[in-house]
Amino acid sequence: MRLQKFLARAGAASRRGSEDLMTARRVRVNGVVVSELGSKVDPSCDVVTVDGIEYRLSDKPVYLVLNKPAGYLTTMSDPRGRHCVAELVPTAEHPGLFPVGRLDADTTGALLFTTDGEMAQALLHPSHHVEKTYVAQVEGRPSEDELDELRRGITLDDGPCKPAIARILGRDGVSSGVTSVELRISEGRKHQVKRMLEAMGHPVVRLHRKAFGPIGADDIASGSYRMLEEREIAQLESAAKIKEHA
Repeated sequence: MRLQKFLARAGAASRRGSEDLMTARRVRVNGVVVSELGSKVDPSCDVVTVDGIEYRLSDKPVYLVLNKPAGYLTTMSDPRGRHCVAELVPTAEHPGLFPVGRLDADTTGALLFTTDGEMAQALLHPSHHVEKTYVAQVEGRPSEDELDELRRGITLDDGPCKPAIARILGRDGVSSGVTSVELRISEGRKHQVKRMLEAMGHPVVRLHRKAFGPIGADDIASGSYRMLEEREIAQLESAAKIKEHA
């Protein structure tokens, strides 16, 4: 098996991320650094490590969803000692676990984790258009004309956005000046929802991801997680256009 494919399946990173690990000389096979892309390993006998941590192929990938609280970085470690989502999920039991994409530190809601690098890459690939649903509390009250701009697809400083599904959910108090807006997008650019709404003149006060594809987390307490059921994994496979995976 190609080493980068092994690393992705073992949960070290996505396929592309695994290639980056190799070229950065962070991967060893039987104690020897392997940086040449396309190198092969035998999962049944070779010992593969990344930064000294051994990775193996499990019989079955792990999938879970975390209801991410505010104040946690979407990373598995932080050199400055800040709180990370790794503290909230069972990394000791599943050492290859990693988050699928990112949420800003102040953003709450559904954050998927898996040990399946290929699934993660498929879910995040822009060609698959997996929808993410957000509820944003914004300053002011967006007009239907402004929402129509989002529905048609606005252009940000890094290029045009795909059309979004947008609707007003309601006002948060008579005099608060804050409106709840639901936004569904099929991209994952940095700070995209915040930038889209700010471009409309309505800065985001709070942001919550209601769902990643078909998977939500509002049924569990903030800071808690649950393992995905088989039917939910099948729904993710369908959303990511994966017919089957190992």
